[in-house]
Amino acid sequence: MLALMPDSPPNADQRATHWEAVYESNSPDTVSWYQSEPTVSLEFIAALGVDPSAAVIDVGGGASVLVDRLLTRGFTDVSVLDISEAALRTSRDRVGDNAAEVHWIVGDLLAWEPSRRYDLWHDRAVLHFLLGRDVDTYRDTLERAVATGGSVVLATFAPDGPEWCSGLPVTRYGTETLTDVLGDRFEVVEHRREVHRTPGRTEQPFTWIAARRV
Repeated sequence: MLALMPDSPPNADQRATHWEAVYESNSPDTVSWYQSEPTVSLEFIAALGVDPSAAVIDVGGGASVLVDRLLTRGFTDVSVLDISEAALRTSRDRVGDNAAEVHWIVGDLLAWEPSRRYDLWHDRAVLHFLLGRDVDTYRDTLERAVATGGSVVLATFAPDGPEWCSGLPVTRYGTETLTDVLGDRFEVVEHRREVHRTPGRTEQPFTWIAARRV
């Protein structure tokens, strides 16, 4: 597993190797970001008024159960993007018969080129792994991917959250700095602080924002 200094962000090959190893060597319900229920995600999606017919993309969705819950709620156009094929395989196997209804995208978010527009961009715990110019690349990709009037749900470690996660340095965000990443093309609808309890019973404070493109 990688252990890089904060001024040395991993390249594309390193990122892919790192995350594939994480998911190949750990059970999905033992990693620190595991949630049995994506409660805040679903509450924010509801607060934004996202219709079940909306095109939704969960970036870095990996083995998250958000896709399961969206399908249960009648969402019909869900995409999950992740750099780890092992993570997506875990989700496909878990979703079972409904897996064919999901667009599974194996790819590096920093190199991915959206081929369509989405009504909702959801990211829990991807952005905070990006450093320096990678944040600008993230923002540019998000702007190309989110439709006019579309929405964004972002969650990162809060200012008092971990400085490292999964062997990698992270950037911690408060509401204002997370809002700044989106820029003035988005209006924040709701924000929240959440203290996530990991499977190992460690507390990790998160900053959440829900925003709409204007």
